[in-house]
Amino acid sequence: MTAQLIVAALAGIATIIVLIGWLKIHPFLSLMGGSAVMALAAGVHYPDLFKSFTAGLGSTLAGVGLLIILGSIIGVLLIGSGGADVIVDTIMDKTPVRQLPWAMALIAFIVGIPLFFEVGVVILIPVVMFAAHRAKLPVVLLGIPALAGLSALHGLVPPHPGPLIAIEGLKADLGLTLGLGLLVAIPCVVISGPLLGRVMARWVPIPARSDFLGSGGPAAGAKRPGFATSIGVVLLPVVLMLARTVVEVANLDGSGIGAALVFTGTPLIALTITTIVAMFAFGYVIGKSRNQVNELVGSAFGPIAGILLIVGAGGGFKQTLVDSGIAEVIAKGLTDAALPPLLAAWIVAVIIRLATGSATVATITAAGIMAPLAVGLSPTHTALMVLAIGSGSVFLSHVNDAGFWMVKEYFGMTVGQTFKTWSLMETTLSVVGLVCVMGLSVFV
Repeated sequence: MTAQLIVAALAGIATIIVLIGWLKIHPFLSLMGGSAVMALAAGVHYPDLFKSFTAGLGSTLAGVGLLIILGSIIGVLLIGSGGADVIVDTIMDKTPVRQLPWAMALIAFIVGIPLFFEVGVVILIPVVMFAAHRAKLPVVLLGIPALAGLSALHGLVPPHPGPLIAIEGLKADLGLTLGLGLLVAIPCVVISGPLLGRVMARWVPIPARSDFLGSGGPAAGAKRPGFATSIGVVLLPVVLMLARTVVEVANLDGSGIGAALVFTGTPLIALTITTIVAMFAFGYVIGKSRNQVNELVGSAFGPIAGILLIVGAGGGFKQTLVDSGIAEVIAKGLTDAALPPLLAAWIVAVIIRLATGSATVATITAAGIMAPLAVGLSPTHTALMVLAIGSGSVFLSHVNDAGFWMVKEYFGMTVGQTFKTWSLMETTLSVVGLVCVMGLSVFV
């Protein structure tokens, strides 16, 4: 039976790899197909083929899906109001030329909290190009720190989809994972961004593309929110969720104020509060009408439809892994191999990432496989396992990853140059993330 379950797992994962990597089928259908093959190979009767899949899809969208939707609304309001431009302009105006790589990393780190990776790239690329052109610097010198900041937040910090999926799958504490994720993200960004960017700029000293010189934002003359307001709204959900964690760790949740902070720090409540605040701060307060705000909110749903489908299908795949007993068998095999659980989680995520090119699929699959091993871990080590998976999920972006081609085309690089910059940056970020996670596991 054990051998059959292992074969089933390999067949399911192989199906996903072939469908995504070779046949170029959408990840939603690929995950659905992989789940079906795995269930059949595990001995599930065909009338119940998608029973676990649909249950996992529903529960995942009910939890993680709502958070992604609210995060998208906040991001759209930030962009549409010009709040993102205010943050970028304020930091850039106060930064000397020699400190520009660090400023780009900081901007990406802040703006990247509520924005999906692809959205962050679209917003920051014109800023990178303009700053590099104005300062007569290689675009890689400023671009790599920006990409490192966005990628670290994407892989390690909720409310981004990857960390949320792993938190849901491993039953980790979101506030604790958020705090540790920010802690791990800082050295990841510093080392793989500004420091490594200086070396890469000598390898690939290309200038900024002239066709990207400009920036987005609201119409000329439109009122924009202030810097403090923009930063405040971006950091509000982080503050609320971290406050909840502090209260719970200090055992103060029995008091009236403590109970209130625990409630407002619940992920869904924290993002709901932030969404309402964003509608006022980035909408009504700066003179936008109700219809304009509603149009902005409505525009947040279309771009994330694909993400929601993939995340939901991932939840279905994970549930099939769990219900069939496959995850427990693989976890036992990893335990018998005497690998440290955090290292095993990173390795599993790396393997799936290299095979499929998708950080999301790597996170989903690794979380499903590692879920049984997480049961006996402490809350802090469960949170660290989420971060180990997140670190592994960004390892070595290459030609089967859409992000690879996105960066190549935006920066006007060759394939070789993209490997020497973007791919190396992602790999360094992944390894530094693992080192930080393993280091923290000794002390917490």
